[in-house]
Amino acid sequence: MSVRALAPHDFEDASAICIAAFAQSVAPTVTAQGVATFGTIAAASSFAKRFAGDNNMFVFEEAGRVVGVIELKEGRHISMLFVDPNAQGRGIGRQLVEAALAQARADLITVSASLPSVPAYTRYGFALAGPVAEAAGLIYQPMNRALAA
Repeated sequence: MSVRALAPHDFEDASAICIAAFAQSVAPTVTAQGVATFGTIAAASSFAKRFAGDNNMFVFEEAGRVVGVIELKEGRHISMLFVDPNAQGRGIGRQLVEAALAQARADLITVSASLPSVPAYTRYGFALAGPVAEAAGLIYQPMNRALAA
């Protein structure tokens, strides 16, 4: 069990985990437009495009299988954090967050948390940072975490 940098051969697995976890916990809380938007964002081809940009991406690998993924955009914003539904509740999300925060380049890390993920982000040290909002059918809670100087 370990966190490692996402590699191009992980794009399909990362996409599948994000889509499965989203379908189970987030999809029931958003519109059909939101589900479609997320499908585009989480597609393997989208991971490939973002991989070439200013993003740090990590996976959690267990017994040779990817079971979690996180993406830190521009060193300041968590844009993806998903764990395989069958592997949740074992600290994988926390380890992924810690790996991403170790690569942070800002004093304040932000996330647009899905409503079902707010309790997890609260446990990871994030605080509410404004009212619930919506973009492209995705409903989210802005949150942030100040990093120690």
